[in-house]
Amino acid sequence: MKRVLILGGGFAGVESAIYLKKNKFDVTLVSDRDFFYIYPTSIWIPTGALESEDARISLDELSRKHRFELIVDPVVDFDASTKKTTLESGKILEGFDYLVIALGQSKLGHDGIEHTLSICGKPKQATDLYDRLDLLVQRKSGRIAMGFGGNANDKSAVRGGPAFELMFNVDTYLRKKKMREHFELTFFAPMAEPGKKMGPEALKVIDKMFKSKNIKRRVGTKILRFEKDGVVFTDQTKLEADLIMYIPAGTGHHITTKAGLPLNEAGFVKTNRFCEVEGFESIYAVGDNAALMGPKWKAKQGHVAEVMARNVAHNIALHAKGIQEGKKSYVEHLSILCVMDTGDGAAFVQRDERASKIIPMPIFGHWMKKGWGWYFKNSKLGKIPRIPGM
Repeated sequence: MKRVLILGGGFAGVESAIYLKKNKFDVTLVSDRDFFYIYPTSIWIPTGALESEDARISLDELSRKHRFELIVDPVVDFDASTKKTTLESGKILEGFDYLVIALGQSKLGHDGIEHTLSICGKPKQATDLYDRLDLLVQRKSGRIAMGFGGNANDKSAVRGGPAFELMFNVDTYLRKKKMREHFELTFFAPMAEPGKKMGPEALKVIDKMFKSKNIKRRVGTKILRFEKDGVVFTDQTKLEADLIMYIPAGTGHHITTKAGLPLNEAGFVKTNRFCEVEGFESIYAVGDNAALMGPKWKAKQGHVAEVMARNVAHNIALHAKGIQEGKKSYVEHLSILCVMDTGDGAAFVQRDERASKIIPMPIFGHWMKKGWGWYFKNSKLGKIPRIPGM
């Protein structure tokens, strides 16, 4: 039986493991933590609408259900030329027939980044956001700034959606507590039109939502640094804030950038449309650590990572059989797809090569996304049937 090593226990890594096992491979998955974190549902943790544990799936439980070997031990070094992987414990992994790199991405830094918390950072930061927000609620007033950054070398490495969602959820949360008028909410981003990737209609709807909810904006000026009490921009103006939530743009993972792999300007691993790493046989890159091909509006998202993972499992199976035809490409499946939750409703956003659209879903949209979270967790664990394509 051919052996496959998967580095990373996120969306791309777990999906790769599940589908490679379906294709009868001997699979080992390495993760730096013992749980799979469902980032799309973590937006409810800061307002207390979801417990941190409910946004987690035990990797041990997943490994037992899908019968792959699990090693919880951070990767500290990887050599592409030999496929040798070194773990934090000192353990060496080598001799695998195939390697799937699904380590995710590192984050671009800013001076003073320690004064911010990110909903897309380490899971503990979501609960830290809850604690910080709760202190302001107890005080019954505050200035809250939320935003995200961009990477000029790779514009796909942006996480804008969760920033919009968390801002709207906090607005709803404060209104329910009847203290919204005592809080100043400001959204900030260095680009002139944050959210443009989702399409022109989505941009109009977001603009309308900001105005109707009295959320201020500070966009179009680069961030110079963060301070304990605010955000300083390159024009020397300052956005005063008691709480700063900031999602940095992604950059190449610190392990892959020194592994001898081909990289784009932002440090992401170059592959072809079949996720095969350029110049290396039997090495694949999936998810956020891979440089995406495709249209200018492309974005790194969980569903894209899972499409890449399923395709890689298929392509590795063909390679193991010596079959050259029939490989699957992820490029034609690229799309922006999300249910943008507001805490009391949502909007369905979709963009692909044919069109872009945003459909408001008052009230039931919120419960639709909540339902997706329940479905995602239980279908991954095999407790309920999985809907094809989801």
